[in-house]
Amino acid sequence: MKNTLFLFLLASSTFFCQGSYAPNADSSATTAMYKDSSAFVLWADGCIVTRGYQNILDPSLGYATVGSAQSGVGMAGDNDVVSLGDGGSAILTFTHAIINGTGPDFAVFENSFDNNFLELAFVEVSSNGVDYVRFPSHSQTPFATQIGGFDDLDATNIHNLAGKYRARFGTPFDLEDLVDSANVDVNNITHIKIIDVIGIVNANETSYDSQGNQINDPFPTPYPSSGFDLDGVGVIHMFVSILESEALAVNLYPNPTNSDFALSFPSNNEKEIKVYNALGKMVEYLQTANKSVSFTSFSKGFYFINIRTNTKERTLKLIVN
Repeated sequence: MKNTLFLFLLASSTFFCQGSYAPNADSSATTAMYKDSSAFVLWADGCIVTRGYQNILDPSLGYATVGSAQSGVGMAGDNDVVSLGDGGSAILTFTHAIINGTGPDFAVFENSFDNNFLELAFVEVSSNGVDYVRFPSHSQTPFATQIGGFDDLDATNIHNLAGKYRARFGTPFDLEDLVDSANVDVNNITHIKIIDVIGIVNANETSYDSQGNQINDPFPTPYPSSGFDLDGVGVIHMFVSILESEALAVNLYPNPTNSDFALSFPSNNEKEIKVYNALGKMVEYLQTANKSVSFTSFSKGFYFINIRTNTKERTLKLIVN
């Protein structure tokens, strides 16, 4: 009888420790997005970092130092990370504005080494680089006892906080959450701000979620890599301009491709063709009146093909495997 009661209490304890949100990246019910997902059409190409202390309670240790602002741009997993430190922040910019599409619109990547050691951050967006609106967040992690510097968190207790998932798996954010917010246009997001959560509880420096709960995450982490470690921000829905309601007719093939691709057009009108990589850098430029044109020797990654005539414009996404 005692053993049965013990097992029941253990099972009940495990159950009640779980929260109401999506589980870790290895679960079939997760919302985590892998960095190589074809859903990502763009990555941040600009980053400004404001470092926080390694330990906000001991400023004598100095600021976090790992990585640089450049580490926050480009595809997650391709560069080093930039550590923000306690309460530090990073502002990301993009070649094209982010818009509110169907489902998540972008994802934020951290570099946690497993599903349980999670360092969290708030996420804010802006349409002008001045006025920022924060995503509503919720932490169901109990805060009666401090999570130690290398202790675990349960992803099911975390909602709308970056860092919910391990390295190479992004935490998605849906701009639909902010459609009623003033001072931001959810169809013209130009800046994303990532702000490290100070996970200390019961202190003046405590961070709070949108419901007024103390956020408990690993503290202290008194090292040069302190705080949230930004690995990248991938865009899912971006704004592409169209000069006329009817887009330019063009065929891109093959897509995906291993290296080479071609464009074909119904007529010999004059057109300007620009090819951009995932960072928004132009890697090819061509002016031609031909009905077809070929490009060769492209390395693996995502590209955007922008074709413009005097009256029409179209941008296509290309995947090179």
